[in-house]
Amino acid sequence: MKTLIKLTNLKKVFSTDEVETHALSDINLEVKQGEYLSIAGPSGCGKSTLLSLLGLLDTSSGGSYNLNGHDVVDINGKQRAAIRNKEIGFVFQSFNLISELTVAENVALPLTYRKDLSKSQRAELVTAALEKVDMNHRTKHYPSQLSGGQQQRVAVARAIAGNPSIILADEPTGNLDSKNAELVMALLDKLHAEGATICMVTHDPRGAKRAERVIEIFDGRIVSDSPTMPSQIEEAVA
Repeated sequence: MKTLIKLTNLKKVFSTDEVETHALSDINLEVKQGEYLSIAGPSGCGKSTLLSLLGLLDTSSGGSYNLNGHDVVDINGKQRAAIRNKEIGFVFQSFNLISELTVAENVALPLTYRKDLSKSQRAELVTAALEKVDMNHRTKHYPSQLSGGQQQRVAVARAIAGNPSIILADEPTGNLDSKNAELVMALLDKLHAEGATICMVTHDPRGAKRAERVIEIFDGRIVSDSPTMPSQIEEAVA
């Protein structure tokens, strides 16, 4: 399989008041096209920091990051935004839908920055994405008119509408009850079965087990990379 992401000795250091905090140290990771992996570990271990670096929402303090053939460590902000918009789909814990926009408008928003798409192409992509998450009957509704589970499904549609190389999900079920959480996880399972590459951050061992590969982080370092859930994760997040 094609290597989609390659991190080599990636690190992230936060400096405040002459105090350095090493959030990530010597992260080496490869993600193949079509993989479904979860990044697990206790609170404060660095997993969300790693997802921010993967999503080009933050810059590293050292090391290299190659994303689908692009060396993305030393590029400028405009280049980062363009690559992020085309290559990466985001699903956040808090949905991050814009309340003043309809369902269809929320899903279409990232596509409006794509110069390679016409208006009709954007409309087709929005329709296809909403059909995949079974929300095409709510296109004219606003987020406030939807349940939490429905809002997260719209957020997933927004993430996949532009056919990104990878979907990054940060605690995608964190604000949902168990029933809606299961529906969203089943949706991610379905997208993976259809060929999507998914990287999910979670502190929930049950959620992590849905992935085919689990990366365990502890104190800013990868301590396990396994196709099954290591028992240490369950102990660490208990």
